[in-house]
Amino acid sequence: MDVIVIGGGLMGSAAAFFLTRRGARVRLIERGYIGAGATVASFGNIRRSGRYLPQLPLAHRSLALWHQAEALLGRDVEFRATGHLRLIFDEASLADMRRFAQDAVHWGLKLEELSAAELHHRYPILGPTAIGASFSPNDGSANPRLAAPAFASAAARDGAEILDHTTITSIQRTEAGFTVETTKGTYHAEAVLNCAGAWGRQIAADFGEIVPLTMHGPQMGVTEPMPHHILPVIGVWAQHHGAYFRQVERGSIVFGGGVPRSDVGPDGYAKVQFDVLPEQLRQLVQIFPALRDVAVIRQWSGCEGYVANGLPVMGASGTTQGLFHAFGFCGHGFQLGPGVGDAMAELITTGACETPLEAFSISRFA
Repeated sequence: MDVIVIGGGLMGSAAAFFLTRRGARVRLIERGYIGAGATVASFGNIRRSGRYLPQLPLAHRSLALWHQAEALLGRDVEFRATGHLRLIFDEASLADMRRFAQDAVHWGLKLEELSAAELHHRYPILGPTAIGASFSPNDGSANPRLAAPAFASAAARDGAEILDHTTITSIQRTEAGFTVETTKGTYHAEAVLNCAGAWGRQIAADFGEIVPLTMHGPQMGVTEPMPHHILPVIGVWAQHHGAYFRQVERGSIVFGGGVPRSDVGPDGYAKVQFDVLPEQLRQLVQIFPALRDVAVIRQWSGCEGYVANGLPVMGASGTTQGLFHAFGFCGHGFQLGPGVGDAMAELITTGACETPLEAFSISRFA
């Protein structure tokens, strides 16, 4: 089987890798650099807590692959199973966490609840006013700048053709499959996988499938290095946009959240909103007071696709045989990336997927 994968972010690169391992002849087409879109703007969080519960089977599948990533890819993508700690500052959020934790057990996720005393005993420099926390010990983080290029390189090693800096000018359904016109030539395939991120909406629309998707950009930043204090990824259970951070091995603090995401213009570029940094830092200092005297050295954003109901589009097209979609991951797709690639490879090559994907079908918008 010949498959053209459109989009060289983490989803597309992982799909190319797993498709090639299943014996498909794969061509990956990316209009820019591999992994330089929403993936590189990502925080790198690998968390399962707080997810839409029917998404947990996919998250479990992906986590197992993150644990195997270095062996599969032949390089370190800095996956570290440091655990994921989410602080709680009010009773309503504590109730939310407990409801989620109780429901998540059915879906194979067990969270540990920490009282205020337990939290402050384990992590005395965190959240002095927190009333508790949840802890998921097997989650963690990876480096978003390394992940997609590693999957693409491993796919190429196994026989996939990687075409970056290649713009697609048209996609046509033919009797034999698809013809894809690009700035580097014309290509044919039996199947097409749309992993074009926020631009996946237009590809779907070209085949009569309308997805209510908008483009937004996260507000991310990193500090100067400081002594290493924090091992797990830190987040917040909150009734609003909660801030989050992690300390990388070099000592810097990578942070995001806490403020609304920016809008993205028609050029597809997300812009940093410097005026929201004080509110972000106020929330971060509440979580980690030692940040009060640390300098922010860089900020960034990136274009992400957000579907109206907060769930991605995954699975077979509802209108066109041989067309498949995996886009619109609403800012929480990094953890899912390897699992999405593996699940889509299974679906495309076998016609079925052991991981339930029905909740993410594009047909829900028909």
